Amino acid sequence: MTVSPLVWVLTIIAIVGLLAFDYFFHVRKAHIPTIGEAAVWSGIYVGIALVFGIGVLILGGSTMGAEYFAGYVTEKALSIDNLFVFLVIMGAFAVPRQDQQKVLLFGITFAIIARSGMITIGAVAIDRLSFAFYIFGAILLYTAAKMILDEAKDDDPDAEKKDSFFVGLVKKVLPATDEFDGDRLFTIENGRRVLTPMLLVMIAIAGTDLLFALDSIPAIFGLTQNTYIVFTATAFSLLGLRQLYFLIDGLLDRLVYLSYGLSVILAFIGVKLILHALGTNELFFVAGGEPLDVPEVSTGLSLTVIITVLVVTVLVSLLSPKGRAQAAVNNAHREAVAYVEMTYAGFEARRDAMYERMLEDEKTLQGLPSKFQDLVVSEQNVRALLADAHRIHEARLEFNQRGERSDEQPEGLVVTRADGTIATDGNGKVVTVSEEEAALARSQAKHREREDDRAAYAGGHRG
Repeated sequence: MTVSPLVWVLTIIAIVGLLAFDYFFHVRKAHIPTIGEAAVWSGIYVGIALVFGIGVLILGGSTMGAEYFAGYVTEKALSIDNLFVFLVIMGAFAVPRQDQQKVLLFGITFAIIARSGMITIGAVAIDRLSFAFYIFGAILLYTAAKMILDEAKDDDPDAEKKDSFFVGLVKKVLPATDEFDGDRLFTIENGRRVLTPMLLVMIAIAGTDLLFALDSIPAIFGLTQNTYIVFTATAFSLLGLRQLYFLIDGLLDRLVYLSYGLSVILAFIGVKLILHALGTNELFFVAGGEPLDVPEVSTGLSLTVIITVLVVTVLVSLLSPKGRAQAAVNNAHREAVAYVEMTYAGFEARRDAMYERMLEDEKTLQGLPSKFQDLVVSEQNVRALLADAHRIHEARLEFNQRGERSDEQPEGLVVTRADGTIATDGNGKVVTVSEEEAALARSQAKHREREDDRAAYAGGHRG
C-alpha cells in the first residue's frame, strides 16, 4: 500500500501535536505526577496507538496491520529498556524528581527526531544498496550478543560513562555549573552565562538516543520495509513513555531479565534479516550473486515470537529469585518510609501492623543469597531507613510504656515535618527536617546570588 503525501503530513502534524500537548498541559509546570494521572494518560497514549493500528489493519490490510503491531511491540519493549539508561543518567546528575518529566519528554522528542533520521538513512540504504539487509542483520546479531555478554558478566552498561564523551566535550567548549537553577538550561554565575546540569543531562540523553537508534531502526526494518509503518510504529511506541515510567516506576527494577528477552528478539530479527538478504542475494561472492533458496520468516510468526518472548521474560523476571529479591528491597524501602512518616493520628494499631510487615520484609532481605546482597546495599539507602525505623519504634514503645503520646521522634532523627509529611531531598530520598531546612536555605541563598548576578549581567550589557 502506497501512503500519500497528505497522509504523511497529517500523521506528522498529529504526532507533533501530541508532543506539544504533553509539554504545555503536563510538563511545562514542574510536578511529580500521581499514579492515577500516569495511569490515565498512559492508557490514553496506548489506546491511540492501538486505534491507529486498527485503522492500518482496516485500510492497509492484514499484512500491513501485522507489521505495524509487530514493530510497535518491539519498539515499545526497546523503549522501556532505554528508560533504565535514562534513569541512570538522571541519577548521575541528581535531577530533582519534579523536573524528571521534562527530561524524559525531551529524551522522547529527541529520540523521535534521531530515529526519523535513521529511518530515512535506512530506507535509502535498502533502496540503493543490495547488501543493506546483511549490514542490518549483522548489527542486530552483534547487539544481541553484546547484551547477553554484559548481562552474563553482571556488568550493565554504565550510561554515565557512555555519555561522558558528549558531556565532557560540551564542558570543555562551554562554561557550565554543577548546580541546578530550577529547570533553566542557562544561568548566570560569577558574572557570566553558563550551562546548568539540566542542559547537560539533556545533552547526555541526546547522546544515548543516537546510540539507541543504531539498534532500534535495523530491528524494525527487519519486520517491515514500509517506511510509513516504520515511522509510525516507532513514534507511537515512544509517545506516552513518560507517563508509563511514572506508572511502572516500582516495577522497572523488577524486570531483571528484560535485556535477555530483548537480546533474543534482536537475534531473531537479525537472523530473519540475514535470511531475507540471502533470499534476494546480489553479492557476487555469495553463491555467485544468485539468490538462495532459504525459508522466509512471515510477519505473523515474527509477531508471535516477539510477544511470546516478552511475556516469558516478564513472568520469569517477576517470579525468579532475583526478581523477588528486588521486590523485597522495594517493599522494605516502602514500608520503612511509611513507618517513619506515620504520626500519632494514624493510630498505634496501624503503626504496629506496618512495623510487622516491615519486619517480615527485613527477614526476607536477611535471607537473600549473597549474590543478591548488593541489591540491598545499593537500593535507596534501605539499610539506613530500616535502622531509623527500629530506633523510632523503640522510642515510641518507651512513650507508650509511660502512657504518653508516641509521635515524638528521637533527637537528631526528626524526619517528619510539622504538617505530618516526610522530609525529602530533591530526589525523594528521606532526610531529617534539619537537613531539609539547611538545603532549602542554601538553595535560597544561591537563588538570591544568581538573581543578583543576572541583574548585574543585564545592567552591564545595557550599559
